[in-house]
Amino acid sequence: MENQNKPAVKRLQSLDALRGFDMFWIMGGEGIFIGLASLTGWPIFQWWAGQLEHVPWHGFHFYDMIFPLFLFIAGISFPFSLAKRKANNDSRKSIYIHIISRGLILVLLGIIYNNGIKFNFDGLRYGSVLGRIGLAWMFGALIFMNTKLNFRIVWFCGLLIGYWLLLLLFPAHDLGSTDIFSQEGNLTSYIDRLLMPGRLYLGNHDPEGLFSTIPAIGTALLGMFTGEFMLSKYLNDKPLRKVLYLVLAAIALMIIGKIWNIVFPINKNLWTSSFVLFVGGLSLLLFSIFYLIIDVWQFKKWAFFFVVIGMNPITIYLTERIVNFRSATRFFFGGFSAILPPSWAPLIDGIGITAVAWVFLYILYKKKIFLRV
Repeated sequence: MENQNKPAVKRLQSLDALRGFDMFWIMGGEGIFIGLASLTGWPIFQWWAGQLEHVPWHGFHFYDMIFPLFLFIAGISFPFSLAKRKANNDSRKSIYIHIISRGLILVLLGIIYNNGIKFNFDGLRYGSVLGRIGLAWMFGALIFMNTKLNFRIVWFCGLLIGYWLLLLLFPAHDLGSTDIFSQEGNLTSYIDRLLMPGRLYLGNHDPEGLFSTIPAIGTALLGMFTGEFMLSKYLNDKPLRKVLYLVLAAIALMIIGKIWNIVFPINKNLWTSSFVLFVGGLSLLLFSIFYLIIDVWQFKKWAFFFVVIGMNPITIYLTERIVNFRSATRFFFGGFSAILPPSWAPLIDGIGITAVAWVFLYILYKKKIFLRV
């Protein structure tokens, strides 16, 4: 009877939509816009097609934020799931077990994603997107569980400043480079070359290595700060002002990130501290827009397409690795490619892959089948 008297934790529909928006681009969305750029030659589409590629080293494109945005969203979700577990009188021990097991399961799934079940352990890449999400979220959640807000901020600043100082003061000289932030000369790559088993993604560097997990924890914590703010009763009766504060915080993070970029370049491969702040600000800005439109103004129907994706993000990420959606695309859309000029092929292919994957997720959505980790 006690739990029935406790208020239910309200789910943010904007969060599911934003998660789906994030996954849309790697599910096939980038193919649609690259196809449009190729077909039309319009400058706006060509510019956007360029944004849908990773920057080789220093710098930033939109595609570089797909991964950290997902981690940021996972961070937002944690205060809500924690409040729900506390409302259900879950013990701290059970919550700790959930946090650690979730983190380690994601690491394991990441290894499997990288062909771990082929058992070629010497040639296996152990770093992974899912592993980075699992570890960064896990450590962020443990910090969140055991500190008050002031000390969480201290942790956040300490992780980012400490990471910068370590790279600044301890360059790597094993490959002969004198550039402390180059692929060959940075401390992060050097430590991963020493400690990471198997192969590194770029040979001498892995963007999802061990050492760069340290600032990635900051990305998770930024999400958790946001989730805690959304869960609080502060300004609940003034949602527009709440959105304003989110936008101002987003702009401040982006400005600080760009300033820090002068001495510590924005770099996804190194997950630099400036990258954490700049992309964290962009992520917060996107969340603010989705929250304003969906949860405040209650314009929801347009977001259903993204919600279907966002309810099963890990499912589609793993399934696209296992299931040949391109074969289904050729079956259903190959006729269109055959009767249209060849210049249409990339666009038809992008639309087809996205449609096939979305219908697959829609069937799971209607059957209420969701993969939870």
